[in-house]
Amino acid sequence: MSKALALWRKLSSRPGGKWLYGRLICFKAPYFTTIAPRFAVLEPDRCEIRIPDRRRVHNHIGTVHAIALCNLAELAAGMMTDVTIPADMRWIPKGMSVEYLKKAVGAMYGVATPDTAMRSRAEGYEWPVTVQVTDGSGEPVFRARVSMWVSPRKRT
Repeated sequence: MSKALALWRKLSSRPGGKWLYGRLICFKAPYFTTIAPRFAVLEPDRCEIRIPDRRRVHNHIGTVHAIALCNLAELAAGMMTDVTIPADMRWIPKGMSVEYLKKAVGAMYGVATPDTAMRSRAEGYEWPVTVQVTDGSGEPVFRARVSMWVSPRKRT
């Protein structure tokens, strides 16, 4: 089990634990503090994250900025990958394609799931992850396909 998943399981059922988990992840990867992520679900093959409606993620027309949606997609895809792959593997985003389906207004909810089953290999490979982002009414506003490069950890 990954350290991230073990920590999630320890904190998520405690009062304020999900909030604290998000803060700790942002401490490790500070750029994600820009979207103030709130983790809802984290388990192998699934990560669900909510970002609140805050002025700091708005663009000039008052909707959630495209890059804030991309940040949500990258974080959800990365955390889902981290808790899914074997401990002797590592990952890094290789690329992302996105679709803007409608104006993103209000709080956003992103769900990351893999496109294919995890494979165990001795060499690196690309693993596609889909992130669907919906608004408060459950309407899809954004979809991303994140290509994760999964490879063996270097032995030291």
